[in-house]
Amino acid sequence: MAEPQQDAPHGAEDATMVRIGQAIMLHRGGDREEARNRLAALWQETDPDADLFHRCTIAHYMADTQDDPADELAWDLRALAAADALHDGHRQGGEHQLAVRSLYPSLHLNVAAGHARLGNEDAARSALARAREKLAALAADAYGQGVRAAVERLEKQLSDGAAAPGGPLDGDGGAGHLP
Repeated sequence: MAEPQQDAPHGAEDATMVRIGQAIMLHRGGDREEARNRLAALWQETDPDADLFHRCTIAHYMADTQDDPADELAWDLRALAAADALHDGHRQGGEHQLAVRSLYPSLHLNVAAGHARLGNEDAARSALARAREKLAALAADAYGQGVRAAVERLEKQLSDGAAAPGGPLDGDGGAGHLP
């Protein structure tokens, strides 16, 4: 059942992030289709040049709502492309730079897991190496520990041959998406 959309509370600076959060809560509550619909609407509403942080976040979570692993990977790649454009600083200020820097390990991990699920071991290993390179940006908190553990799990699964279609990564999410 869909919950009503709400505008940002009085005084909130970012109504789009509130709406993204609502979609994430729907997904985590089991309403994958409504979450996907809301994220798709947000994707259409955001400007590809001016809303890079929002588009990165939307694509990151939109990937989680996909049924097809190839579609999931496509959304993961969109999230990474938006993060890269934002990180390069060509289009937006530095207010989101720290957030994107700490999101990079997860973005690369998700791309690696997507390639692994599709049986593209070389691409998976390459993306996983980029995730590992970015781990220093993570704090020593639960989120950082979770991403580091997921990188380790995916490395082990790849070394054990789990990347082949039909292997343990196929369908169960493997390393999974992390926020």
